[in-house]
Parts: sequence; C-alpha cells; structure tokens
Amino acid sequence: MAPTQDEISAEIAAARESTARAVAAGGAPPSHPGRDYPPYRSSALRHPRQPPLRVGADPEAAEWHGPVFGVTDITALDADLTRQHRGEPLGERITVAGRVLDRGGRPVRGQLVEVWQANASGRYTHQRDQHPAPLDPHFTGVGRCLTDDQGAYAFTTVRPGAYPWRNHTNAWRPAHIHFSLFGTAFTQRLVTQMYFPGDPLFPYDPILQSVTDAAARARLVAAYDHRLSTPERSLGYRWRCRPAVDR
Repeated sequence: MAPTQDEISAEIAAARESTARAVAAGGAPPSHPGRDYPPYRSSALRHPRQPPLRVGADPEAAEWHGPVFGVTDITALDADLTRQHRGEPLGERITVAGRVLDRGGRPVRGQLVEVWQANASGRYTHQRDQHPAPLDPHFTGVGRCLTDDQGAYAFTTVRPGAYPWRNHTNAWRPAHIHFSLFGTAFTQRLVTQMYFPGDPLFPYDPILQSVTDAAARARLVAAYDHRLSTPERSLGYRWRCRPAVDR
C-alpha cells in the first residue's frame, strides 16, 4: 500500500531534524542530498551500494565516451523552446537566464547547458508519461546552449505545470526545469532542477526536500527579475548555477 502524504511529510521532518542535530553538533551543512533518502522511495533502488570499481589503468579513458559537440552544433533555436515548431506553444512564456560559476565564483565559459521540462499542462513529450494531461504539438520541452565568456546562459520557454507521480498517494511535483551541466569534462556532469518562487507544493515534495539544508534548498529556487522580463513577450527568472568543479 502506498504511503500517505502525512507519512511522507513525517519522514521529511525527521530527516530535516536529523540534519539540524548533526550541524548543531559541529558538522558541516550538507549542500547535496543523500543518495538514499527514504521519503523519495525510488532512491533506495537507484544509489550504488558497493564501492566503485576501477575499469582501466588510464584515468582519462572515461573521456573517450563523452559527447562531442562544437559551437557550430548549437543554433539559436536550441535555446528558444517556443520557436522549435511551426506554431506557438500554449502557456506562460518565460525567459530563464543566469550564470554558471565554479566553486570559486569564476565563470565557466563554453559550458554546454541542457534543459528539459514538462509542458504548461505538466506533461512530458515522452512515451512513459501517460497521465491524462494534454500534449502540446508545438512544444517538445528540450533545449541547450553554450555559456558565453561571462558564464552566462539564457533560455526562452513556457512555465511548466505541476504533475502527479507515484511516490506516494496524491503525490505532486512542483513546477521545475531540469538542468544538465558538464563542467569542464563529461565525468563532472551535474544534473539538477530549478524551481519557481512561492510554489505551494514545496513542503510536500520529497525530491526538493531531500536537500535537507535550508540554505542549499533555497539555491534551487529561481528569482523573478523584472529587468529580465521582455515587454509583451515573457516574464524573467534568474538562476545561478554552480557545478562542483574548480578551474
């Protein structure tokens, strides 16, 4: 039998209290979630339980299997998810922009940034997403760009909708956009999610709440930026990414 939202919320509170006790005892606030977070049920099935194995004598060998791309492979349409089809997608058009910085606060230049998201009705264009929300024939929900010399990126898209998932009874994901960043190498890839301010589903979502430190969790939420809004076209949100890489 699937757990209820009350049961999941109690587990979220217990995990948060455990983190608070550890920090009060002198531990460092965790900026990344644990790989096994009980309220997020499938995490118990996904995280590795054994130490990593060495697969070769050459530490650079993993790079042979990385993606190959160049500046000429990225077009303007890749970063504008509202112009990739013949018609206009439905929903609230938004601009999402920011900078990709390393842990020292320095810009990560030429960074491949990829995004994917649900449409305005909360449905992905994917065969495994079969919940009864409408598909949008003019919105695929994927995009990419390269950061400039200041580490800046920008996407034009539509605000995604919330959607149900089967983690527990009456489970709903807050609106979010998935981000993938490769750092300076394929093996440094970071996959994360950007959320929108003021979403009432935040307290109920075990994926967001798996980041048990409040300050780290707040960094996943974009800020509305009126200066970034385009008159009569889109609302602007600013979000700063920090891959775990040093340069």
